[in-house]
Amino acid sequence: MSSTRSQTHVPPGFPPVTPFITVEDPAQLFNFAKAAFGAEELREQRGRTPDGKTMHAALRIECCIIETGRASAKWKAMPTALHLYVRDVDSAYARALKAGGVSLHEVRKMEYGERAAPVQDPCGNHWYIATYTGTPAEKV
Repeated sequence: MSSTRSQTHVPPGFPPVTPFITVEDPAQLFNFAKAAFGAEELREQRGRTPDGKTMHAALRIECCIIETGRASAKWKAMPTALHLYVRDVDSAYARALKAGGVSLHEVRKMEYGERAAPVQDPCGNHWYIATYTGTPAEKV
């Protein structure tokens, strides 16, 4: 496939593969991601229910896009896990807790060369927040 070929089959700025998380309240997920990780909403992607609740939203964290949709009888909430690399894992972890996240363990050096800590967001998703160091933790 030619690299000069335009990608008119995807929305502008979107990659061909985009994570989609179904939750009970997409606005709650967005508010968490905004407070914890500086997520920005892609407003042109917002969809609402007839009563004004967020039905669909897309958010950007750095260069990544995540879509989210409201659970329904047909589409059940389905928590997932995301691995998010940040410049400062300690600050991002603290912001995630302040935004309503629950720690799954504190920040620590991992054997695969990261300082990392997982947090569960208010919608039940796990965010593995990490800064790559390239230096594995010492094996005990």
